[in-house]
Amino acid sequence: MRRKTKKVEPIPGHFDSYDAAGDFWDTHDTTDYARDFKDVGVVVELKGRRFEIEIDEDVMDMLRKKARRTRTGAARLASRLLRKELTTV
Repeated sequence: MRRKTKKVEPIPGHFDSYDAAGDFWDTHDTTDYARDFKDVGVVVELKGRRFEIEIDEDVMDMLRKKARRTRTGAARLASRLLRKELTTV
């Protein structure tokens, strides 16, 4: 039994925009182009870990309101409030 070979459209030499490149890759499978990609060395330095915790809905509402008033993000405000509370223990 003969294997049917998949016809792979060549990668355009140039895309007119990021949107055009996105449109191409939205409709093409990168695994069909493995020979066209090359490995690159990447160094990653993680700057910190993040954790998810459960809090009550009313507490989250208060946190969001205070964050808006102080023009900061809710996560940053929560960390600051927890750090302040826990260092005084």
